[in-house]
Amino acid sequence: MEQAKNLLRELPSVDRLLKHPKGESLLARFNRDYVTQKCRESLDELRAAIRQGETVPARNLAEETILDRIENRIALEIEPKLIRVINATGTVLHTNLGRALLPAAAVEALCRVGSNPVNLEYDLSKGSRGKREQIIEELLLDLTGAEAATAVNNNAAAVLLGLNTLAEGKEVIVSRGELIEIGGSFRIPEIMAKSGATLKEVGTTNRTHPQDYEKAISARTALLLKVHTSNYRIVGFSAEVGLAGLVAIGKKHKIPVMEDLGSGAFIDLSQYGLPKEPVVAERIRLGPDVVTFSGDKILGGPQAGLIIGKKSWLSRMNQNPLKRALRCGKLTLAALEATLKLYLQSARITDAIPTLKAFTRSLEEMEEMGKKLLPHLQSALGAGFQIALEDSASQVGSGALPTEEIPTKVISIRQDRTGAERIAEMFRKAKPPILGRVKEDRFLLDLRTIFDPEDLIPNFENPIQNLKSKIGN
Repeated sequence: MEQAKNLLRELPSVDRLLKHPKGESLLARFNRDYVTQKCRESLDELRAAIRQGETVPARNLAEETILDRIENRIALEIEPKLIRVINATGTVLHTNLGRALLPAAAVEALCRVGSNPVNLEYDLSKGSRGKREQIIEELLLDLTGAEAATAVNNNAAAVLLGLNTLAEGKEVIVSRGELIEIGGSFRIPEIMAKSGATLKEVGTTNRTHPQDYEKAISARTALLLKVHTSNYRIVGFSAEVGLAGLVAIGKKHKIPVMEDLGSGAFIDLSQYGLPKEPVVAERIRLGPDVVTFSGDKILGGPQAGLIIGKKSWLSRMNQNPLKRALRCGKLTLAALEATLKLYLQSARITDAIPTLKAFTRSLEEMEEMGKKLLPHLQSALGAGFQIALEDSASQVGSGALPTEEIPTKVISIRQDRTGAERIAEMFRKAKPPILGRVKEDRFLLDLRTIFDPEDLIPNFENPIQNLKSKIGN
């Protein structure tokens, strides 16, 4: 007990730590209150250890030692929590990894508007307040043929705004086969409840017919909603009412029709040998009143919910107070503008949009990269690992084309004494972390989303292990 008291008395005060040369150095670089708090935390930890009877060497109580610990703690805390990772999982649009990579033009736009005042809501020709979505509205109209367009912060917000504007306090008819749940437990029935609309289900899980909608329509019906089931498929004995059929029913009963496309594409992916995903312009030509889709999925831009359709309904959405709560900031709008312009202006859109570039890569290109990578990976990992180039399949991700796979090339890594999960863990600890996938007894690095082969040479920050070398010399 007496020894603990003596040790506690030896602890320096916060003021002494701050006046120490190392303390003054920290104060010159960081906020005083922040450094003071770190000093208190370190001293509190030492006091707790001493009172609990832990062995605390005298050198650990020295001012310089304590300040070294504080400096190390601050160094860890100033590191960003969102860090770069290498996506070799085989999922192109990986929700957990931020979905679409932005085109270079969009990244440049982010930097430009993020570091300067911009005319976000200022009309330079009139010298008065302007409309923030105007910078992307005209681009969306040109690309889709719609009458009007706007944007909110994601597609869930777009659906929420549409339901609340068109059907608050009334009924929305939806096929049971389209009551989907997507990532993060986002469910159509729940978003509808939050919108203030009442869900009215029709049909069965696998079959819905036009007469099911006809029978369900009443004086309380405000909207017919069609949801693109992008994250699953019903096969076999099934039937659905297509968008054109639903639009016909809506016109007959003078009820608006809204379609949630989920992903939404501006180009026909089938021309590149991929399964076709609904093309937004083609859906608009079928006559729905409102169409919503995501900006950061197949489109390949920033996270956003894009809303297009008839001017009368879009005008009501823009006047809804909820719109302000869901609106996009200048960074999103700048990146979105740059991305949309690429679709209008680029001669080779599959090279300009990283997402499309990943989708359309040839097996030959990936095989060439893989063959070049193998000896470098072998050197980095050591002779105990078996490394090979194999055929496999990638997936689109983010709920788009869930049943479809894209042929790909993977680097397979095995080690007799180390399981695949342990190899995966080892690669996650690299700088930057490299994320692959485990299949049976192998750790796989999918090459579809890898454009710089150096990204797959792990840096373990160990002078002995870090054998990373230049590729292509």
